[in-house]
Amino acid sequence: MGVLNFKHILEEDLKRYGLNSKVSFFSCLKYLLIYTAPGVKFSIVFRNCQYYRKKNRILFYFFFLYLRRIKHKYGFDISYRTSIGKGLYLGHFGGVVIHGESVIGEYCNISQGITIGVLNRGKNKGVPKIGNHVFIGPNAVIVGGVLVEDDVLIGANSLVNFNVKTKSVIAPSPSQIISFKGSQGYV
Repeated sequence: MGVLNFKHILEEDLKRYGLNSKVSFFSCLKYLLIYTAPGVKFSIVFRNCQYYRKKNRILFYFFFLYLRRIKHKYGFDISYRTSIGKGLYLGHFGGVVIHGESVIGEYCNISQGITIGVLNRGKNKGVPKIGNHVFIGPNAVIVGGVLVEDDVLIGANSLVNFNVKTKSVIAPSPSQIISFKGSQGYV
């Protein structure tokens, strides 16, 4: 990844938060120190960690340690090895878990409480590949070697363990009463 490509990717990430300035050392420092949105801080540190991974080991370790701090502070368990396209938007902090070998396309929205993970056996063994312009709602789970194509909306609390075609909308089944035994034995 060249420096121009790195800056372009980071600028596209920051535009998703309404920050339209050019990326520079001072603008990134300002956003890290002043801006309160955890997604902005995560994007800056995540992209720098990926950029310096093979270019400068000292800066890589600095951003790697900073990334670990942000991951624990905001609840983003996203490895620097994860392939994420430009325009990443993390709407809220907390409970975001993404496997390090997952592939996520461009301009994706990721909500709180989501899991994108691996299946170690079965017909869908592997990690997910997610296309461009995908919205992943709160508490959604995407597991296995599935392909989620472009322009897909995955609703809150959905479990996706199957391939999803372009422009699909996924919603969980509606809640229903399955018994009248109450909470006895749980509370």
